Amino acid sequence: MPIVTTTEMFEKAYKGGYAIGAFNVNNMEIVQGITEAAAEVNSPLILQVSAGARKYAKHVYLTKLVEAAVADTGLPIALHLDHGADFEICKSCVDGGFTSVMIDGSSRSFEDNIAVTHQVVEYAHDHGVVVEGELGRLEGVEDDVVVSAEDSSYTRPEDVQEFVERTGVDSLAIAIGTSHGAYKFKPGTKPQLRFDILEEVARRLPGFPIVLHGASSVIPKYVDIINANGGKLVDAIGVPEDMLRKAASMAVCKINIDSDLRLAMTAGIRQHFNEHPEHFDPRQYLTVGRDYIRELVKDKIVNVLGSDGKA
Repeated sequence: MPIVTTTEMFEKAYKGGYAIGAFNVNNMEIVQGITEAAAEVNSPLILQVSAGARKYAKHVYLTKLVEAAVADTGLPIALHLDHGADFEICKSCVDGGFTSVMIDGSSRSFEDNIAVTHQVVEYAHDHGVVVEGELGRLEGVEDDVVVSAEDSSYTRPEDVQEFVERTGVDSLAIAIGTSHGAYKFKPGTKPQLRFDILEEVARRLPGFPIVLHGASSVIPKYVDIINANGGKLVDAIGVPEDMLRKAASMAVCKINIDSDLRLAMTAGIRQHFNEHPEHFDPRQYLTVGRDYIRELVKDKIVNVLGSDGKA
């Protein structure tokens, strides 16, 4: 089975009231942990690559790792560019074997966002690749994407139909209260997602797949393990999983998860070094990190996304 697009995945997810996990990958162990978990519960997957991941691991290594994952598991897996900054980056990924790309024009004016998104859509569709666009801006930090609280903004439902019609995008990322990074919300506050915006977007775009970025839950278990083994993560609050489950039952067909993966792997490695300070073989501590990734992803698929058994 080759790497697939997200088209069929999203059609089934929308009708079935569940979401597909889009997990950021940076190295072999992360790819293995994610795909082993998905194979255990028979779930489709989106493996996505950020600009930072391409700089760190190189494009060719990441595409070959995903190809290996498909060969190893037989699962339907899409390879997606996360937060493509411009046409050139998206074109490079389309030409380099990606089956899905995101063009993030959310920092531009509405008209400029439409223009660059349409340009990417035309090129990608000519090459059999699907495109995700974005309206609204999420607060937080993810690699090269940095948005302050002052510059963040919710998606305006009255804009979505025009944006989709004029660009031809295949899915749309919206801002309803999620945030990039582990430090999403101030201590003592209760995170809230604007389901009223999601409902209105779904009403205006019936059957159209919606995407949530910045949807890590910052699971206390992994934060506690890190802190118990020399870490200094304080006041890390994520998106409650019950809110993500609700979003997945609505129009949201793709939920992005990155920070939780980083926390899980770091927790495993820190705990291993604390328990075995004499170890220096990377295979020993990376195995533990990979196991923590597998545990996390399996729980997300079964208890949050609802995509188990849907491959």
